[in-house]
Amino acid sequence: MGLMMLDFFLCVIWLPIGVSRTYGFRSAKDVFTMTYNGTGAPAGWNWILSFLFAAGTLTGFDASGHIAEETKNASVVAARGLFTSAVATGVFGFATTILFLFCTPDLDTLFSLGAPQPFVQIYALALGRGASIFMTILAALGLIMNTSIAIVAASRLIFAVARDGVLPLSWWIGRVSADGQPRNAVTVMYVFGAALLCTILPSQVAFTSLVSAGGVPTIAAYGLIGLLRLTMTPNGFRSSKFHLGRFRIPFYAATAFFNAIVFAVDISPFFFPVTAETFNFACTIFGAVTIFAIIMYFVTPEEKWLRPEAVRQAQEAADHDSGEDDSMVKATEG
Repeated sequence: MGLMMLDFFLCVIWLPIGVSRTYGFRSAKDVFTMTYNGTGAPAGWNWILSFLFAAGTLTGFDASGHIAEETKNASVVAARGLFTSAVATGVFGFATTILFLFCTPDLDTLFSLGAPQPFVQIYALALGRGASIFMTILAALGLIMNTSIAIVAASRLIFAVARDGVLPLSWWIGRVSADGQPRNAVTVMYVFGAALLCTILPSQVAFTSLVSAGGVPTIAAYGLIGLLRLTMTPNGFRSSKFHLGRFRIPFYAATAFFNAIVFAVDISPFFFPVTAETFNFACTIFGAVTIFAIIMYFVTPEEKWLRPEAVRQAQEAADHDSGEDDSMVKATEG
């Protein structure tokens, strides 16, 4: 956490100083009104495609929910972690995006850099060789730590699914070590992550498609939660410690709408006209996984992957209102 905050504050303070002393800032008109169509898409969709990277800031805030089973007082602590993480990534991510837009050189210079990661060269232009190396190393270490955290959080999700016997080799993946850690699930996440990363070696298209496909289920899950809460259980889960009260309906609708846009962006081609070299295979991957999931839903007995008694207990606990909860809900709604 300290390393990431150091990286953030250096970008906020050091990078603007370097830019002001070298090539200078972009104007506010350039930052907020200028558009560039490098995708070949219609103007409106070209603008929407900018969410491909900007919306990535708002993913992953649910990591604290994946380790809720290992959290004390999870109904409060895990929920508070989700909320504060979403707020922090939204606020700081927006500030960082605006800052980088002001600090990016003109488009001719930017496109002439030719680096796979252009900010390495932007650091060099603004800060000089030595300082840019330091910032690049700092960013790389932050990404490695962030990936480690993601592996730990995702492994808990894999462990929980394997524990219910859904995955192949569930008996091994769902096993915990002597100290209670799901090390086999961590190993599975590590191996699959490393294999996916290696796809960039033979094909840039395959790597980009897999990266997009990796974000699609997350965004779809975010949106489906909001949509199903809006349509199926708008008045449920009243025992939550963080009940939204009268604001719940607008929040559910906004969640479903925004994530639907991001979902469409993630499965959209990024360059037009579409060819085999520019096709985004994320939609194909997501569609195939969805088809297999539907088939397994009908083939696998429900009691093997979703215990009815567990669902019933969760629903009863979620909808159970004490007198204090009732008065709180009524106060927030009226």
